[in-house]
Amino acid sequence: MTGRIMAVTSGKGGVGKTFMAANIAAALSRRGERVLVLDADLGLANLDVVLNLYPKITLHDVFTGKAELAEAILPAPGGFSVLLAGSGLVEYSRLTPEVREQLLDVIQKVAPRYDRVLLDTGAGISDVVLYAVSLAGEVMVVATPEPTSLTDAYATIKVLAGQQQRRTIQLVVNQSSRLGEGRVIRGQLQQVVDRFVSNGTETPLKLELTGEVPTDLSVREAVQRRQLLLEAFPGSPAAKAVAAIAEKLAA
Repeated sequence: MTGRIMAVTSGKGGVGKTFMAANIAAALSRRGERVLVLDADLGLANLDVVLNLYPKITLHDVFTGKAELAEAILPAPGGFSVLLAGSGLVEYSRLTPEVREQLLDVIQKVAPRYDRVLLDTGAGISDVVLYAVSLAGEVMVVATPEPTSLTDAYATIKVLAGQQQRRTIQLVVNQSSRLGEGRVIRGQLQQVVDRFVSNGTETPLKLELTGEVPTDLSVREAVQRRQLLLEAFPGSPAAKAVAAIAEKLAA
């Protein structure tokens, strides 16, 4: 596999993970990268909703042999490509050998065609989510300042460190209420990680703050319109923050 593969994940739902993946993809595309977002939330996919797309062919059709992989890759608003999953498919709620094999096969086939592949995983630490994350070279955890989000983000980080021996995890703090809150949250999480995860290990786990996105009414408006923030409100504080995240990733 050649293209850089990054899993965008979170401890709990509702923190803006899919919204973040789509807008980061758009920002990276503007920087000249060929980007694919693969909806790896196989049973509860909603990337199509965020992008206002109505796919006739999804990953489910590719997995079941009803369509070719190339037919399922669609152009998205923002200049990147998407590979959408179906929603409400109970057969993808657990990790069967078939799902493992099919997902790996798809990622191995698409990776050489793009500079970067973003895997928009489900939330939490189910076996399907963890397997999707395991296929990525880099991991970005999206969290909000809410205590429940931070608790679940820590749980996810702990599992990724233990099961996958991750030693670097990128952190994006969404819906921050004041400038610098992301740095404070990263510092708090890093302290807990140092004490309970890295303690006794040769190589400590490092959390890198990739960026913080402020609470911004433009985000809600863009979501309701089913538009990318970078296209609907490119000058908004949140859009500028997302662009800064892309710039950091590209560097």
